[in-house]
This record gives sequence, structure tokens and C-alpha cells, in this order.
Amino acid sequence: MKIHDISQEIFNCQIYPGDPIPEKKTLCSMENGDLYNLTAFSMCAHNGTHIDAPFHFIKDGKTVDSISLAALIGMACVVEYHGIVSGEAAVEILENAKNQNLQAAKRILIKGDAEVSVEAAKVFAEDGILLLGDESQTVGPENAPMEVHLILLGANVVLLEGIRLSEVSEGVYFLNAAPLNLSGVDGSPCRAVLIDVGK
Repeated sequence: MKIHDISQEIFNCQIYPGDPIPEKKTLCSMENGDLYNLTAFSMCAHNGTHIDAPFHFIKDGKTVDSISLAALIGMACVVEYHGIVSGEAAVEILENAKNQNLQAAKRILIKGDAEVSVEAAKVFAEDGILLLGDESQTVGPENAPMEVHLILLGANVVLLEGIRLSEVSEGVYFLNAAPLNLSGVDGSPCRAVLIDVGK
């Protein structure tokens, strides 16, 4: 069984413009004579590899703790795409994924420097997928992500942003992207992994 870690390391991760940078503080250090090492850290819920809950853009949307883990754990399909994902491209992505595995087609992970368009967001939302992941720190245009987020999160599609797929081939995998159990919060960091199926 091969496990692919598709997460960013927190303290060197990418940050969405304007978000705070993760910081760590040494509270106790054996090097300084303490009995043990103890670290505190602070970060934005959307630093590095993270999920967006509907509450991120929707006032009465689901928060992290109310999202079903079934959306974040299960078969997933990695597809490579570069550029703006059009509506037609989204249809093709879904068709190819369904031809590989119907369950995996519910969790789409886009490999490459892709940007999800409004038209593509509508296709994914109408298809009823559970999760959409990409390597960018935001799904949709970085300078105007709101409309794409509203479409997807409004359809209860969980967004998995900031994943790293350069070492992962296209295909079907088992995904675990469980977030921290954070009550009332709009997003959460996660240690996302893909497991090769049958290997």
C-alpha cells in the first residue's frame, strides 16, 4: 500500500493574500533545561492545505463540525488540467472520472495550475459531487473567488484547497482529508493523503 501525502507543511505553506502567516512558539524546551518540549502555534483556518466549509461564504451554511466526513473520506479521482476549467471541460472531467469509478467521481481532485470558472462550478454543483480539490489556495480566480465559492458551497460541495499533486499520477485513489473537529468554524487545515487502490 502506497500513501501519498498531498499536504503542505504548515510553517512553510502558501498563504492566500492577506491571510495571517502560521506562527509557532516554544513554551518549553529540553535544550533549555525543561523536562519536555512544548510548542504552541497559531494559524488561519485557510492556511496551507485546508477545507472550506459552506459557512466560509454562506451565512447559514454548514460549519466544519457539521460536515459529513463521508464527503472527505472515500474514493477520489485525480485529473490533470492546466488553465481555466470551462463548463465543457468540467463535463469531460466528470465523464472521464465516472468511466473510471462512479464513487471516485464524487470527489474530484484537479492536478495542475487550474482555475475553476463559474460555468465549471455550475457543472460540478449540478452533478452533485461531494468534494472538489485543487492545488491553488482558492478555487476560482484568486482576485474574485466569491461567485465560484457561492455556487459550490451553496450546493454543499466541500472544497479542498492547497493540495500538492505533482508526485501523483492521474487515476483513482482513496482519499482521507478529514479536518480538525472545529465547532462553528468556516474552514480547517487537514493532513490530506491519497492511498493507491490495490497497491
